[in-house]
Amino acid sequence: MQVGQLESRVEKIRHFNRFYTRQIGLLNEHLLQSKFSLTEARILYELAHRSGITATDLCRELGLNAGYLSRVVSGFEKQGLVKPSRSVTDKRVVELRLTAKGRAAFRQLDDASRREVAAMLQRLSVPEQHQLVEAMEQIEALLGERHSSSYVLRDPQPGDLGWVVHRHGVLYSQEYGWNLEFEALVLGIVAQFVRNLDRSCERCWIAEKDGKVVGSVFIIRHDAATAKLRLLYVEPSARGMGIGKRLVEECVRFARLAGYKKIVLWTNSILHAARRIYEQTGFRKIEETPHRSFGKELVGETWVLDL
Repeated sequence: MQVGQLESRVEKIRHFNRFYTRQIGLLNEHLLQSKFSLTEARILYELAHRSGITATDLCRELGLNAGYLSRVVSGFEKQGLVKPSRSVTDKRVVELRLTAKGRAAFRQLDDASRREVAAMLQRLSVPEQHQLVEAMEQIEALLGERHSSSYVLRDPQPGDLGWVVHRHGVLYSQEYGWNLEFEALVLGIVAQFVRNLDRSCERCWIAEKDGKVVGSVFIIRHDAATAKLRLLYVEPSARGMGIGKRLVEECVRFARLAGYKKIVLWTNSILHAARRIYEQTGFRKIEETPHRSFGKELVGETWVLDL
């Protein structure tokens, strides 16, 4: 990645951060017109939603300095919001719990936050609200800790194949600079698959994670003895989980059951991640041809797997 491009992206993120802190009032001395700062409100949130939490837990999970947290908790105690108590399982451990007054204070904050967010959303149309929520989910998925590695492979449902075409067009434009010719190619492949589908020897798998489409692959009849693997893709947010390899392995398994003798595929030399998967699965490259397509000078490759 060029330094200039990285600097430009850094500035865009900083610009967004400045915009968002203004948008949700983080520059105000107190949060949601309450007497609490943002950090104090976050501590109250954790105490309201967790039982048996300690000061050490809060420091670790919120990234707070122990001395600062101690001062905040002492202030909460003086106000009658928090009461420390010994753990029933280990008397050496001091747990923090909200008092009835503390829970009432948190409910006021929570209600005010909900009203503020609802007011922000109401300025948008319903499609815009969905778009905003999806963008936030994507930011969280990219920057957060990816605890869940679970996903499912399933048959396509209405809307999935249009999404596959859309995401191919977007991703290959962003990552490789390919133009609309590629999206047109994908659209043609998908349309032909739907029109001519023979379920005995052709399949499409959709990879879904947390209710969202994150990948796909197609196995299509080329001739009586040969299947063609097409349109393998995995969303950037779901890469590194083995989804691409699993999709290719499903194609191989299905092709064997359907009685094919080999699988062929066409790819391009710059698609390094996909090529590694093909290699690991046992495909071998049998041909390469330079060509100009999708607005770029490329090297096309034909790979084959004998079943």
